[in-house]
Amino acid sequence: MATDPRSPAVAVGLQGSRCSGCAVTAYPADDACPRCGGPADSAVLQGTGTLWTWTVQRFAPKSPPYRMPPDGFEPFALGYVELTEGLRVAAVLDVDDLDGIRIGMPLTVNAGDGVPRARPTTPGEEGS
Repeated sequence: MATDPRSPAVAVGLQGSRCSGCAVTAYPADDACPRCGGPADSAVLQGTGTLWTWTVQRFAPKSPPYRMPPDGFEPFALGYVELTEGLRVAAVLDVDDLDGIRIGMPLTVNAGDGVPRARPTTPGEEGS
């Protein structure tokens, strides 16, 4: 039974899966390994990593499916975070300054409704 990839983060980290044969780690969680097709077990991913690449969405996406917020469109950043486990997760970047985003910056990824979100990692969270 696969874990719902939209489920909230577990205590610390993200709900992913790890292949019982070739040990590939995946997010979101799945019953089968994306590499060898073998069975995969549930795994809690640390949820911390570094920014691999990003882009800034500076104009409102096409509607539908996008729904304009009541207070209008605000530019936002999307990126891939390379987790400590070695896999990359796409996430909205919750940062105060879009011009301050840098490849390699430490981020913490959390799941929720919809797309995962990443925020800068605080010094106390690094290495946890």
